[in-house]
Amino acid sequence: MTTQHRIKRGVSLYSYQYETFLRTMTLDDCIAHAAGLGARGIEVVSEQSFTGFPNVPDEQVAAWFASLDRHNAYAQCHDMFMDIKLYKDRRLNFDEMVASLERDLYFAKRIGCPTVRIIVNTPPEVVVACVPLAEKLDIRIGIEVHSPFHFDHPWILRYTEITRATGSNHVGYVPDMGMYIKHYPPVFRDRFLRMGATPKIVEFILQAHEARVLPDYVIMDVRKLGGNPVDLQMAETLRHNIWSNPRRMLEFMPWIFHIHAKFYEIDETGKEPAIPYEEIIPVLIEGGYDGHLSSEYEGQRHIEDAFEVDGREQVRRQQEMFKRLLGEQ
Repeated sequence: MTTQHRIKRGVSLYSYQYETFLRTMTLDDCIAHAAGLGARGIEVVSEQSFTGFPNVPDEQVAAWFASLDRHNAYAQCHDMFMDIKLYKDRRLNFDEMVASLERDLYFAKRIGCPTVRIIVNTPPEVVVACVPLAEKLDIRIGIEVHSPFHFDHPWILRYTEITRATGSNHVGYVPDMGMYIKHYPPVFRDRFLRMGATPKIVEFILQAHEARVLPDYVIMDVRKLGGNPVDLQMAETLRHNIWSNPRRMLEFMPWIFHIHAKFYEIDETGKEPAIPYEEIIPVLIEGGYDGHLSSEYEGQRHIEDAFEVDGREQVRRQQEMFKRLLGEQ
C-alpha cells in the first residue's frame, strides 16, 4: 500500500564528490545514476559541476539541460556559498554579500533551479535585501539549518524573526538531517580507531554521546583520562554531531522548501545507523512536507583512508530505504 504524501526523491550531486574529483563520473553520469534510481530531482553544487562557475559558458548550460532531458530528470536546487573570506585582508561587506547572493539567484534561474540553498553563515539582512529579486525570478531562498545549528538555535531564531517579517513566501529553510545524529556514526568511530584512538576512551565517548552529555564536559573528562590527541579530536566532534528533536520541523513546515537527507552510510540492513530516518520521515509526512528528500552522502572522507569509496552504491541504498519508508511499491 502506498502512503499518502507529497514527498519527492532527489539526489545532491555532492554525493558523488569523490567520483567527480577522480573523474570517474561525469556530470551526465551523476544525473543518469540519480534518475535511474527514480530520484529525479537534481541538486547541484555548481562549483563542483560547472567549469568556471560562475562564468559558465552557454554550451555547458545547454549540455546540462540536455542531460536532464535525456534521463527524465529536472533541476531542483542550486547550492550557494557565501564566500565571506574571498579576500585575504578583509571580509565581504554588506553590498558585496548582496551581490553574491543575487548572482546565485540569477544563476539558479539560468539552470532551471526553483530553489537556492544558502549556507548558514548568510546574514538574514542580506537575505531580506534579496527578497525582491527572489520574488521577481520566482526562486525560493532556503537557509541550510545545519548542525550544530538547529531550529531553536539563536542564529536560526534571529533569521526567522527578520525574514518572516518580510511576509514573503520565497524565503525559508533547507534543513540538513545531520542535526539528528541520534547515535554516533560508526564510520567516525572506526576511523578514529584507525588513527590511534584509545579503545576504552572511544567507548567512553560513545556512551557520553548516547547520554547527551555536554561536549565540554566530555572533553574535560577525556583530558583527565589521559586521552591522546586523537581521543581529544574525537571528543571535539560531539560539538557538531548533535541530536535535536525532528518534531520541531512541524512548526516550520510551511517554509521548508527542500531537505538535505544527509547520511554517512547505509549499512547492509538498509539503515542509517546514526540518523533515524524511520523517525524523521513520519514527521515529514505528518507535517505535509511538499518537497524533495535529496540524498547527501558524506561518508567518503571517513573511509577513504582504508576502503574503496562507492558513492553510487551508498546513494542506491539510501534511495531504497526512502522507497520503503515512503511506502512506494
